[in-house]
Parts: sequence; C-alpha cells; structure tokens
Amino acid sequence: MKKHNFNAGPSIIPEYAKELTAQGVLNLNNSGLSVMEISHRSKEFSAIMEETASLIRELLSVPESHAVIFVHGGASLNFCMIPYNLLQTRAAYLDTGSWSSKAIKEAKLFGEVEVVASSKDKNYNYIPKNYTIPRDADYFHITTNNTIFGTEIKEDINSPVPLIADASSDIMSRPMDISKYGMVYGGAQKNIGPAGVAFVIVKKDILGKVDRPIPTILNYQTHIDNASLFNTPSCLSVFGCLNTLKWLKNLGGVEKIHKMNIDKAKILYDEIDRNKLFQATVPNEADRSIMNVTFVMTEEYKEKEADFLAYATSQGMVGIKGHRSVGGFRASIYNALPIESIKALIQAMKEFEANL
Repeated sequence: MKKHNFNAGPSIIPEYAKELTAQGVLNLNNSGLSVMEISHRSKEFSAIMEETASLIRELLSVPESHAVIFVHGGASLNFCMIPYNLLQTRAAYLDTGSWSSKAIKEAKLFGEVEVVASSKDKNYNYIPKNYTIPRDADYFHITTNNTIFGTEIKEDINSPVPLIADASSDIMSRPMDISKYGMVYGGAQKNIGPAGVAFVIVKKDILGKVDRPIPTILNYQTHIDNASLFNTPSCLSVFGCLNTLKWLKNLGGVEKIHKMNIDKAKILYDEIDRNKLFQATVPNEADRSIMNVTFVMTEEYKEKEADFLAYATSQGMVGIKGHRSVGGFRASIYNALPIESIKALIQAMKEFEANL
C-alpha cells in the first residue's frame, strides 16, 4: 500500500532528492568516497556548501546585503543565538504558539522582552492584529508558521526595527521579500531538506552591535567569516538540502510551488468545511496555514476521532494525529507532498462520513 506522509517534521523529502542523496552516500560524484566520509575542508564539500547557499539566494532572491549560512542546533539554538547577538537593551516578540513562546523564554535571559501581542487566550488559533511594534526595540521577532496550531503569517511585515523570522516550517513555500527582514532562520527539516542543519539568512549590518562578549561558535559573524565551515558541519544533511533545492528549482521555483501549495491547501480545507464530521481549528480563513492543516471532529462526532485515525491509517495515511496541544488531526502538506496524497486523505474522510 502506498504511504501518504503527513508528518510534521522531519517530513516528506522529494524522491528526486532522496535518490541523489542516496547516490552520494554510496559514491559522491564518482569519487569513490561517500559524502559522509569526505573532509568538510575538501574542495568537493566546499562546492556543495557554496552551491546550497547559492540556491537559497537564487530561489528567495536574497539581496547582497544578507549572508546565507548554516549552523547546528536547529531553530532552537537560534532562539538563544539571536538575543546573544542582537539584544542590547530590549526586544519585541509576537507570541503565536509553542515555538514563539520558547524563543521568548530564551530572550528573557539576555534583556528586556516585550510581547507585543499574543493569541494564547484562544489556544493560538489566530494571528494577532493591530499591535504596535516599539520603535526603540533592538528587533521584532515573529514565527511565520505555527506547525502545532495551524496558523500562518502570509505577509512580509513592515517593521520599524529589524524583523527576525523563524520560518522553519514555511520557508520556500511562498515568495518572501527578504529585504524586509533582518534575519530569516529555521530548521531545514520541512521544505529545505533533512534534519540536522539550520539555515540563517541574516542582514550583515545588524551584527556586531551588542556590548557583551559572544562565544565564538554562537557568533553569527564567525559563520559568515568561515563560509559555514568554522567547525564540522552536518555534511550529509547539507547535501540532502542541496538536492532538495535542486528539485525545487527544476520544478519551477518558489512562485510555482506557492501556487501548488495554495491549491493543495484549498481542496483540503474545502473538504473539512464541507464534511459534517470535521471542523478546522483555525476559524479565520486568512490565518489558516497552507503548510499545517489542523482539524478536529465536531462535537457531535467527537467520540469517533480514534476510529477515524485508525481508518485513515489503514488507508495509508501517516502522521495525521494532531499535536496534544490541539488534539484531533494535523495534515502537514509541505512542498514535497503530492496533491494525490491530499486527495487520498479527502477520499478517506468522505468514505468515513458515508459509512457512519
């Protein structure tokens, strides 16, 4: 039976990228060596690192004012690296879910933090509006997509201070005006490639302004100066990212995948809204994520959630159980998930409805 991979992360990887990466694991470019065993200082791996950064630049139209680097520790390590490097007196944060809350907690270790708005009052099922970004803040931090709660900020916010975005789960899913951001960062394991590496796109002139000494490896400037090769990187993960980005470029780039993602999300949300058994957890359509679709059974059929999960699993659905913070179901429909998988989920929803 065909498996339909709705895992939230690590998540589905394009077949093209898996095949190229597997070849490189066995024999990288006919070198007789695996990508897992070559030196990260070799010209072969330096070329991989350079091409990966170059493809990110190309696909997102990253301006020359910004550096593209790769670091360890996922988005979570960046939660402390950002205030370490940027928070001199005061930072502003938008609280839209678990990951933004974690980032806020880390920032408070380094200075004053103002939470300009939060959607915690309704279990993060909306994106706050009409808040004010303080002009005296060192930066303003947002989480663009909330994997657990299924909300997404789909616009490039105009900020009077450097805008910092954790874009772990919607990077490369839609065009972004990188010039509006001081930094865009995240774990790779949704749309860029396999887990094990984090990407950082940072405007170079926002660095070097804090008074505190920064440990060498936690200083973004270190990784810029060393072309992401200050210490041994996750070579296999970077190679997997390269092949995933090649797949995206061959497909037609970010604008093409954005149109595909909108189409995929629309047919799934349409079925959720139509089907008497289900309801979306995010009521405002404008706030609904096109990457993580969260939904539950309606009150009348609440006791059927376990039955539907079992039925969907029997039909090849993988990873659709909702996070414990929300319950119900979550379909993560990242770039590499084909529309056929979404149609298969919709069919399972219709069949379950018809059989009640």
